[in-house]
Amino acid sequence: MTKAELISEIAKASNVSKADAERCLNSFINLAKKTLKKEGKLALAGFGSFVVVKRKARKGRNPQTGEEIKIKASKTVRFRPGKALKESI
Repeated sequence: MTKAELISEIAKASNVSKADAERCLNSFINLAKKTLKKEGKLALAGFGSFVVVKRKARKGRNPQTGEEIKIKASKTVRFRPGKALKESI
């Protein structure tokens, strides 16, 4: 499902315009980014949680040349599905 399709489905389910649905979705996305940056976790009961995790620096290989390269440490976001979501799928 694309963002446009999600917006259409939200608009139908909520009986609001697509513009209002898009503003709501964009607000949620921006709030999620801010929360993850500040607190490192966003939990949605019945759905799951988003958690910021740190990845250590490591060695990798360039697939084209086979040359060994260094991969810098970084942060990434992981999603952990909640029990209700797991059971519904």
